[in-house]
Amino acid sequence: MRHTGQTGVVLRLGSTQTLAWASSYYLPALLAAPLAAELGIAVTQVFGAFTLALVISALVGPAAGRAIDRHGGRAVLLVTNLLFATGLAALGLAQAGWQVWAAWCLIGVAMGSGLYDAAFATLVRLYPVSARNAITGITLIAGFASTVGWPLTQWGLDTLGWRGTCLGWAALHLVLGLPLHSALPRGRVEATPAVQSVAVPGTAPAAPAPSHATAGRGVAMVLAAVFAIAWFTSTAMAAHLPLLLQAQGLSTSAALGVAMLVGPAQVAGRLLEFGLLRRAHPLLSSRFATAGHPIGVLLLALGGPVGAWLFAVMHGMGNGILTIAKGTLPLVVFGAAGYGERQGWLMAPARVSQAFAPVLFGLAMAHWGGHALWLTAGLGLLALALLQGLALHMARRAVAPPATTPRPGAPA
Repeated sequence: MRHTGQTGVVLRLGSTQTLAWASSYYLPALLAAPLAAELGIAVTQVFGAFTLALVISALVGPAAGRAIDRHGGRAVLLVTNLLFATGLAALGLAQAGWQVWAAWCLIGVAMGSGLYDAAFATLVRLYPVSARNAITGITLIAGFASTVGWPLTQWGLDTLGWRGTCLGWAALHLVLGLPLHSALPRGRVEATPAVQSVAVPGTAPAAPAPSHATAGRGVAMVLAAVFAIAWFTSTAMAAHLPLLLQAQGLSTSAALGVAMLVGPAQVAGRLLEFGLLRRAHPLLSSRFATAGHPIGVLLLALGGPVGAWLFAVMHGMGNGILTIAKGTLPLVVFGAAGYGERQGWLMAPARVSQAFAPVLFGLAMAHWGGHALWLTAGLGLLALALLQGLALHMARRAVAPPATTPRPGAPA
């Protein structure tokens, strides 16, 4: 990291992001069954409440980003610790189905203002020049949220029950999350640059970064579509990958082994971004990452069991890099001004597609079985084509000659 202080900020935010993801996104997988059994409700109700939380997080995102742009991330993230703690405590004390839905609504507000997008916006406001490496650092730490969260949740279920587990996660937000966020800088650490570069590999010298208005709504729509596709695919794979691999002919144990490889592959992808790709334009690493899933599907179709392992590596690495790209690519394309609010709008479609991905891809599997993978492969190719078009658009902008003012008396 460029600054010693920045390293401390990254460690704090990486730790709190691990806590936030482990106690929200990764919670229902283990908690839903015992919760539903005790309250006498269907497991689908618990996952339905979780889906609603993701939709709420999409609605909250732009407002949370706007607040970070204006006031900094420290205050917003401190509030999210209180929201997480209150929502998790309400879930742990729930006695009826409607209370479960109400608790997840509150957790959804916390997710919309306290997960990666909020952390990235906090970093961009603090370090508008050197935020890219800091964003990568956070994702490297929080990439182990499931690795840490699932064992802790299972330990809690075995020793404290599901209610005690929820209350335990709530307590961690108060005794760990609040102090870590309190130690964040209150104001901007780096000065906002007057001019930022948006060089595209293989083009002429870079032009100044366009503002949100000059970059165009079309560019924002392209990025929003790419992120929505990426998060649909990653969530669909997270929900269905073991069964999907069994539909491809793998045994149960082999399918689980392959699925477990996705997490380490994501971390490997982020290390690749931090190492070889750190000086490359995010558009280059984004295209590389977007191609990972379609290439993996092809290898799976051609390679049988060996192809399944290669699929897990390609999908996981691509997903890991795209997690970083969703923070760095808008920063390079649009600049640091208004980053938080813009990021909320760009990621809103992704959160909605993420919310409905398990159901929609489950329907695809019901109709097509293992061939449903060709659906996500096709979506990946569409995202790759959109990014390629964006790269060509930016290259043309970079080499276009500046407009000149006509000399007096010259024809306009």
